[in-house]
Amino acid sequence: MANVMKNYLKYNLIFTAREIKHFFIDSHNIAQLDQNHTKKIYVMATPTHGNLGDQAIAFAQNKFIQENFRDYSYIEVPYDDVIRNVNYIKKNMNKDDIIFIPGGGNMGDMYYWEERVRRYIIRSFKHNLIISFPQTISFSATYTGKHELKKTIRIYKNNHHLLIVARETKSYESMKKIFGAEKVRLTPDIVLSLNERKESVRAGILLCFRSDEEQFVKKDLKANLMKMLQSKGETIKKTDTVVNRRVTAKVRPTELNRIWNQFRSSEVVLTDRLHGMIFCAITGTPCIVFKNANHKIEYSYKNWLETVPFIRFVDVHQLTDIKDLERIIDDLRHLDREQRICPDFTKQFSPLIESINKAKVE
Repeated sequence: MANVMKNYLKYNLIFTAREIKHFFIDSHNIAQLDQNHTKKIYVMATPTHGNLGDQAIAFAQNKFIQENFRDYSYIEVPYDDVIRNVNYIKKNMNKDDIIFIPGGGNMGDMYYWEERVRRYIIRSFKHNLIISFPQTISFSATYTGKHELKKTIRIYKNNHHLLIVARETKSYESMKKIFGAEKVRLTPDIVLSLNERKESVRAGILLCFRSDEEQFVKKDLKANLMKMLQSKGETIKKTDTVVNRRVTAKVRPTELNRIWNQFRSSEVVLTDRLHGMIFCAITGTPCIVFKNANHKIEYSYKNWLETVPFIRFVDVHQLTDIKDLERIIDDLRHLDREQRICPDFTKQFSPLIESINKAKVE
């Protein structure tokens, strides 16, 4: 308990120091704010890190807004620039302007900084509509998790113009219970609104496994899997949805197309990353997806992709023989073109669009 409290206090002190530092930095001159006579949509706290799943979310959010809210100017405020720009934005904000907060899997205490910044935005803007794009909620049962959840509940409930979107049903039920049903909607992950299918020559097996605190597939299973593939003479390629470099909005499409091309050029992908599975879905790439450390993959699969023939979910706890994976790989690589087409999820986002349009006139 002493170590938990020590880390918790350290995180709070560091964040407070960051806030103070940013308040003494001059606000960036956001060029779009000169358009005072137009309605504006601010997408705040977009990523600049190398998680390409988060970058794909930012890319899909932009496209979703541009296609469905064309009478608004689009303004993106990167995560690193939120605190220093809040006061400047508030001074230039009109009553019809809307704020969007990125979706993902960081509503919880595992990715502490993201939740703190999200709460800061929700606390700072009380008079404009705020939409939190599709999220997974996952607060731990630790002292820190329980304490941070209480803070989140208090701040979220105190904003009466906040609409939260869950991306799978387990989060949806939790969010309704925690925040109230009137504040919550359900849609797929926003990346499933994309269609990135392109015909290309496919060869080999692509492995896309995580190695961070969310990993669930053990090293011995990965090693046995590699041995099995090598014994079959398979061409094995490796990638990850995280790159070790800064990714800005300018280079985001290039980075995403690079990894999507890796998926498009593979016969089958094996992954334990949610956006590894989703990248397969939007590129029409056969996929075996493994359960991860929380519920986001399992429920996203069950809710949206269970009937898609070229995506198979595997719970490693129920895997009794590595040869079962060999049989699934063989099945997937022999699917014809018509069996590798993902459903159109456009209609699944209609309730969100309708809710936003309704909230705009209230």
